[in-house]
Amino acid sequence: MSEIKIEFKNLSKQYKDVLAVSNFSAQVVSGRVTGFLGPNGAGKSTALRCLLGLVTPTTGQALINGGSYSDLSEPIKHVGALLDSRGFHPGLTAMQNMKVMASASEIDFARIPELLKLVDLEQATDKRTKGFSLGMKQRLSLAIAMLGDPEILVLDEPANGLDPIGIVWLREFVKKLAAEGRTILISSHQLAEMQNTVDDVVIINKGVLVAEGSITEICKGRTLEEAFLDLTLRRSA
Repeated sequence: MSEIKIEFKNLSKQYKDVLAVSNFSAQVVSGRVTGFLGPNGAGKSTALRCLLGLVTPTTGQALINGGSYSDLSEPIKHVGALLDSRGFHPGLTAMQNMKVMASASEIDFARIPELLKLVDLEQATDKRTKGFSLGMKQRLSLAIAMLGDPEILVLDEPANGLDPIGIVWLREFVKKLAAEGRTILISSHQLAEMQNTVDDVVIINKGVLVAEGSITEICKGRTLEEAFLDLTLRRSA
């Protein structure tokens, strides 16, 4: 039975004169892939940063397993996150960058080759990341997110820079992880691909929740793009 693993409860975040997120509530359950969708500036990134303890909410809560991210004793073993694929030392190889991250979290280095193989970077193990394409950096970011073998993955635009083969690979990758009982939350603008990937959808616009449910309930026979436009652009016109 699916459990609530991520919960936003009446979350609001005010930046001076800008209300980035307003009284936002939503739930993400285990064993499913949830798409977190919204136009640019909708509040997705702010909500995710509140969830991961990078930003303090003005009011409300963003919870992981019923508590805040800061309450987790070993966060990397509970939550893996991909928010930015530029956080590598360009002069270090993929293996060296992984070792730096593993060392900081006391993760056994023996896990690294397995993860590089998992994200199809086995042949780039000893290549410096300054020579990586954006797609390769995304794959390395995914490997780092998986270092602690987390039960929850929070991914912001994970398909960015991936070619069509890479996008299909990513789709099967996250579906397999969800089938293992993990919780996958993906923020993305690639609606056509999200339709092929996610089980559930949370849509936010102008900081406010506009829709939440299974993809079947949200689409109602339409494409995800059509449903998204109806729920955001047309409804707010």
